Amino acid sequence: MQNSEAMALSAALLAAAGGLTQRIHEGVVARGFEGLRPAHGFAFARLAPDGATVTDLAVHLGVTKQAASQLVDEMVRKGYAERRPHPEDARARLVVLTGRGWDCTRAAEEAAAEAVGEWGDLLGEREVRVLGEQLLRIAPRGPVRPAW
Repeated sequence: MQNSEAMALSAALLAAAGGLTQRIHEGVVARGFEGLRPAHGFAFARLAPDGATVTDLAVHLGVTKQAASQLVDEMVRKGYAERRPHPEDARARLVVLTGRGWDCTRAAEEAAAEAVGEWGDLLGEREVRVLGEQLLRIAPRGPVRPAW
C-alpha cells in the first residue's frame, strides 16, 4: 500500500469513528440524556460491566487520575454514577453506574444500532458483519480511548 493510500484509509477510518461517536451522542441526547459529552460515553463503556476505580478509569481513558476523578465527580453530580466501597480493597472506592447511567447506556446501544444499521443499508448487512470481524482482528476489544 502506498503512503497516500494508507493516509486515505486512515482518514476514512477516523471519519467513520468520529461520525459514529457523534451519531451515538446525538441519539443519547435525543432520548433525553442531556449534559453529557462523548467522553462520558467512553467512561460508561468501562464502568458498565462491573464498575471500576478512578485509577482503572484513568488507564482506560488514557488520562491522569485527576482528570478521571473530575469526570467521575461530574457523572456523580448528574446522577449517572455513584461511588461505593470497593468489595476487595478497603482503601479504594468503586464507581458504578446508577439506574440512570444504565438507562443512558441502553440509549447509547440503541443509537449505535441505528447508526450501524444505516451502514447495512449502504453496504449490505453481510458486508457490515465482515467489516466488524476484520476490524476486531486489527483492533481487538480493549480500552477505547477518546481522541482528546
